Amino acid sequence: MKILRRNSNLVKVGSVDIGNNSPVVVQSMTDTDTSDVIKTVKQIKELHDAGSEIVRITVNNDQAAKSVEIIKKNLNDDGYNVPLVGDFHFIGHRLLSNNKSCAEKLDKYRINPGNVGKGDKRDENFEMFIKVAVENNKPVRIGVNAGSLDSELLESKMEINSKRKNPLDAEEVENEALIESALMSAEKAIDLGLGEDKIIISCKVSRVNQMITVYRELSEKCNFPLHLGLTEAGMGMKGISYTSVALGNLLYDGIGDTIRCSLTPEVNGDRTNEVKLCQEILQSIGVRKFSPSVTSCPGCGRTTSTFFRELSEEIQAFLDSKRKSWKKDYPGSVNLKVAVMGCVVNGPGESKSADIGISLPGSGESPRAPVFVDGNKVDVLQGDRIAKQFIDMVEGYVKNKWG
Repeated sequence: MKILRRNSNLVKVGSVDIGNNSPVVVQSMTDTDTSDVIKTVKQIKELHDAGSEIVRITVNNDQAAKSVEIIKKNLNDDGYNVPLVGDFHFIGHRLLSNNKSCAEKLDKYRINPGNVGKGDKRDENFEMFIKVAVENNKPVRIGVNAGSLDSELLESKMEINSKRKNPLDAEEVENEALIESALMSAEKAIDLGLGEDKIIISCKVSRVNQMITVYRELSEKCNFPLHLGLTEAGMGMKGISYTSVALGNLLYDGIGDTIRCSLTPEVNGDRTNEVKLCQEILQSIGVRKFSPSVTSCPGCGRTTSTFFRELSEEIQAFLDSKRKSWKKDYPGSVNLKVAVMGCVVNGPGESKSADIGISLPGSGESPRAPVFVDGNKVDVLQGDRIAKQFIDMVEGYVKNKWG
């Protein structure tokens, strides 16, 4: 089933298109001190190499702002044409106004309307920020967050709600405030001269059901491209599962033009995991393809041997090692489906459904493993070289089909 995408404006961020049925864009964010140019450049490269098409960096002081031009030059000198987004909070209007090279070199700005000040000061700071974007012809993500929502707006909405005959619950009022803050800020930006094709919106929360509800309503009220992210998703299995459910539901509905997985990394963990999760989510529902996929069974009492698990790991490692070269030499290989099944119950059927699959016999049986290619049984492997033989067959399949 083809997922129908919602209509949205096209926004160009550097060389990347967002919205208007362009492929959903994967982005990530560094966690380095931006003024540490060497570490920041290194991490941007790692994130981009992993598949992040846009990378966001913190710009929280003058030193960070002054580093942007150097970071951009180092990246360009090394052949990395990755769009950079400046993440601004509290004093973004001042940093951009006082650091012209930063304003020029960044490909997009991110502003949170909930923390640019209060009252008249808020309006003045927001106006300064947007005017810099207009002068430099830069797109802006208006990123509203539940954790830093405009307190004056929320209090006003709560007061109005308390006078209703049937008051909404607190979360419903917060949802109204999130959406209103985002759309009001977008309209103000347009009034200040920022084009509709320069605006992206996000309303990020940390609760799955709330996120789905907010974005569904937001998608019906505007044509701005939407950035999806379950903020403060957490770490480990919890962060992965919550993020996958939230983003998966919305993407399946055709909602979302760019995504980030806000996982809490382990100490000294791999920052690129958030990129890999974005790709897995998009690939799992067929929105985009990034790499060959392996179908393998979970194992049961029929598969007491660890052989099929070891084979699955070996196949996955082989595909990962070939990913970069195959993407260049055999672009169609991202569609490859490989099956590694552990016994005869579902093994033959799943193997036939894959492009190339192997069905192991299960425990207590001689290691004779039929191999299926494009639904047809082509060989039976046996002995202690099954893994090597099957890997050779996979590589041969790719070269023959997409070479």
